[in-house]
Amino acid sequence: MTRTVPRTFEDLVAEAASVSVEGWDFSWFEGRATEQRPSWGYARAMGERLAGAVAALDIQTGGGEVLASAPRLPPVMAATEGWPPNMVKATTLLRPRGVVVVAAPEDAPLPFADGAFDLVTSRHPVRAHWTEIARVLSPGGTYFSQQIGPASVVELVEHFVGRQPDSVRNARHPDRARADAAAAGLDMVDLRAERLRVEFFDIGAVVHFLRKVIWMVPGFTVDRYLPQLRSLHERIEAEGPFVAHSTRLLVEARKPRP
Repeated sequence: MTRTVPRTFEDLVAEAASVSVEGWDFSWFEGRATEQRPSWGYARAMGERLAGAVAALDIQTGGGEVLASAPRLPPVMAATEGWPPNMVKATTLLRPRGVVVVAAPEDAPLPFADGAFDLVTSRHPVRAHWTEIARVLSPGGTYFSQQIGPASVVELVEHFVGRQPDSVRNARHPDRARADAAAAGLDMVDLRAERLRVEFFDIGAVVHFLRKVIWMVPGFTVDRYLPQLRSLHERIEAEGPFVAHSTRLLVEARKPRP
């Protein structure tokens, strides 16, 4: 059955403001927004690596949805998450598969021993803690991650907060990832970047996106940004979908053997 989408500005905003933003399930956006997917297929590639691992760690697992998509998990599998609502969701989803989900703030040291894992994965970490990743990897171990690239969805961000300085736009440049990996003692095996088309078909999708991806416009609330939301709604109504571009990095780094 097709859902009837409310069309007034007030109804669209109220609906999006009331929807849960737990986990990394983006099914709510169906029919409301689209995002081109990277060509490398991270979930599939992650699953292939997990199937061959002995002990693995998934960092900032969110609600555990991506990790749960892997057909086969290694004998030892752990995941970390820092947001309490996601912790509950990830534990419920992953514990039946033998995954130990550990509460760990994003900026805290990883609560695991040196060299504990031969594979560390992470999809869209807020920030990659390269020294901690290197520490918990065993010699010869691999870090495999899909990350947010530079100036991702910057067209939308700058609608709300204005033009961003180049230092902010380039903060997640792939050259920085390569340098940080090397500084932590890791060899970069693969590093790719893609720019991908994103479309928002109504203002409700924008509200839900900014509530869910909280680092895009820090401190976002509907009341705080009501004028910008209204002007963007009018633009979408007059011109059609708002188009932005996300950037994604595929990162694969390896810890050298002695």
